Amino acid sequence: MKALTAAEMREVDRLTTERLGISGLQLMETAGTLAANAFAGLMRDAGLEPPHEICVLCGKGNNGGDGFVVARQLRSAAAHVFVVLFAREEELKGDAATNFSRWREVGGEVVIVADGAEWDKISVRALAADVIVDAMFGTGFRGVASGAIGRAIRDVNAKSKDATAALPALILAVDTPSGLPSDGEAGEEPILKAHHTVTFTAPKVGQLISRNSAAVGSLRVVNIGSPAALVEEIGKSAVRWSDPGEFADMPLVRKSDGHKGLYGNILIVAGSLGKSGAAVMSGSAALWSGAGLVTVATPDVVLPIVAAAHPEYMTEPLAATKDGTIARSNLSKRFAAIAKGRTVLAIGPGLGQNKGTQEFIRSVVTTTELPTILDADGLNAFAGRADKLRKRKSKFLTITPHPGEMARLLGSSVKEVEADRVKTATDAAKRWNAHVILKGGHTIVAAPDGRFLVNATGNAGLSKGGSGDVLTGVLAAMTGQFKTDDWLRTLALGVYLHGAAADVVARGTDLSGMVATDVARSVPRARLELLRELQRRG
Repeated sequence: MKALTAAEMREVDRLTTERLGISGLQLMETAGTLAANAFAGLMRDAGLEPPHEICVLCGKGNNGGDGFVVARQLRSAAAHVFVVLFAREEELKGDAATNFSRWREVGGEVVIVADGAEWDKISVRALAADVIVDAMFGTGFRGVASGAIGRAIRDVNAKSKDATAALPALILAVDTPSGLPSDGEAGEEPILKAHHTVTFTAPKVGQLISRNSAAVGSLRVVNIGSPAALVEEIGKSAVRWSDPGEFADMPLVRKSDGHKGLYGNILIVAGSLGKSGAAVMSGSAALWSGAGLVTVATPDVVLPIVAAAHPEYMTEPLAATKDGTIARSNLSKRFAAIAKGRTVLAIGPGLGQNKGTQEFIRSVVTTTELPTILDADGLNAFAGRADKLRKRKSKFLTITPHPGEMARLLGSSVKEVEADRVKTATDAAKRWNAHVILKGGHTIVAAPDGRFLVNATGNAGLSKGGSGDVLTGVLAAMTGQFKTDDWLRTLALGVYLHGAAADVVARGTDLSGMVATDVARSVPRARLELLRELQRRG
């Protein structure tokens, strides 16, 4: 799905009304209702069922109008819901005024805040709410949030980080976090930091690729009546979001007469003494992600550990160095025999940085003709020699660096990599004629031809050792099952499922205890949920 600018979003809304006869008031009612439904589910996931009190912070524009609808729809979901309006009642216009009147008609409580002093009077109560809903500034916001709203944003951000609170408030944003620019430009503080954002029709460019995009938390897009074709027609940005619709025409459902030979014969080269878990996690993730056959090639000194961890994959021993890593001597006929008949190669997790091992990695990557996933220590083997990645036999290479690994490949700094993640990823993809997956809060999946997708699934629970090893196995499995002539979408599907699996694990638990193997085991559930969502959309 294309991401839209604020102006493009206004045009989509206008044409939806003009072509389909859906009024602005109807669009607002649908938007608020769907946001409220999503928020109710998020509250359940957070163990807030029901919350004692919900505070909805509303501005005077249409975002505030959406907030009034959310407040009305959530009345049955909490013991009490109240609205804080950052404007005088007479300042409300149009559809926002209508929905404010509807909130009043059902007996909804409103506290008027016109200046900082009035915010100070209500702030203690507002910040004590179990759930705080942000509907102050919408996607058309420009400038810097100031006055009472600026103070409220700072106070809400401080509340969500309050380490002394038994359970910090759940912060939910309607359409976009207040203060976040929509068009991708660098915003200035204060910007509200939401745990979850529900936006309408399409993601906004700034929610995906700006330096403040982490402010959205998890991002969910709901369709309020505008056709997907209209978004494609109006959107001019190159930014695309990995939503379920991107994978709608992929053969996700297996044929009843399918067999293991149809779904990839994966070879994973991973592990070393002290890092056997990396091989186990990559191999296991490939199996749970649907690969037909998986073989893990690992140093002979750790092979018994790797083989015993998961009975469904096969193993191959490789001669080890005295450090317990893969020896350069494996470049003889031994490795060629192991690689024969495979359809995908994944190499790197847990291999270590022994000089001979790095020579082995570089030789394998540049001489194999197999589609290759290169990760972790595989990437480190090319630090300072990254242009060798272009001089290879395989038509298909994917590298999966986190910002630190990308900085080492480019000879730059993490700060430079993060300054413009899209440019970093797309430039590298062109330079090395490879697909690049630049990992992070919003992972960028870039193709050599300049196309890219932004992924928004996943959560902070992935900030654990082993998450990248699992992703390597997932990507190898996707490559084995689907076509490489559209490898960008195949890889984007792997990144999407990896993040979605982490979201499955996160439900009803604390993210600090999530581990990589939990994520790997949840990939089948994430794939099932993707299928159900596509079926729901028809």
